[in-house]
This record gives sequence, C-alpha cells and structure tokens, in this order.
Amino acid sequence: MPFPWQASHALWHDLLRLLIAYVLALPVGWHREQQFHTIGLRTFPLVAVASCGYVLLGTAPGMDSQAQSRILQGLVAGIGFIGGGAILKSGEEVHGTATAASIWTTGVIGAAVAQDRPILAAVLAALNLITLRVLLPLKLKLDARKKADTAND
Repeated sequence: MPFPWQASHALWHDLLRLLIAYVLALPVGWHREQQFHTIGLRTFPLVAVASCGYVLLGTAPGMDSQAQSRILQGLVAGIGFIGGGAILKSGEEVHGTATAASIWTTGVIGAAVAQDRPILAAVLAALNLITLRVLLPLKLKLDARKKADTAND
C-alpha cells in the first residue's frame, strides 16, 4: 500500500472533485442555516459529497453500465428519502418543500462534479441559491395575499 504522498493522480483528482462538490453546496447550506432551517450548513455539503462519492465509485474501473445505473437509482432514492424528511405538514400548511427540492439539486451537483461536469454543477448551485434568495420575497408576498384572501372569505 503506497504512502499518502505517493497517491496516484486519480486519487488527487477524486479528492479535488469531492472538495468542489462540498464548496458548491456550502452557500445553499449557509443560506438555509441563516433562514433558521433545521437542514442547512452540514446537510447540504454532505449530500453533495456523498452523491459525488457514490458516482465516483460507480465510475470506477470494472463497473459496468448496469452497476452504474443501480448506484444512480439508489442515490436518487436515498436523496428522496432525505428530502421527504424535510417536508412537514401542519393542518392545511406544508413546509419544507423548497428545502427538499434543494436537497435534490444538491445531490445532482455532487453527481455532476463526479462526472467532470463542473459548469453544470456550478449552474445548478447558482440557480438553487438564486431561487431560494431572490424568490423568497415574492413567495412571502403571495403567501400574505393568500392569507388575506382566506380571511376575507
């Protein structure tokens, strides 16, 4: 077994991909944490890194397309499970759907980085963050209007 400083080029390339996935997911996690959501700073980077890691394993030498497909299917199901845990229903109100959707996007960010698609990953990360930050005031305004309309009925 080689010493760490004798690691192959592939290992360093994989480590770089994991780091990129982590860094791209961090702003969304930071934003969610600042908004006092329970899923935030730790969860989003971990989802990206795990997704990247699974896809890296699936693309290792000797993995056939069926094995890769099973890994992706499991990854999608697992991320869906985490996202489902973020959704809460209280009476008529449902909370956490944006967080769940962001978790899905974060998983794709990690997978895209693993597939050497950094531009796709960066665009997804930017769109995720922009959607959460820029559309929030509009959503709050629409929610307030719905409450006012309901109160007037």
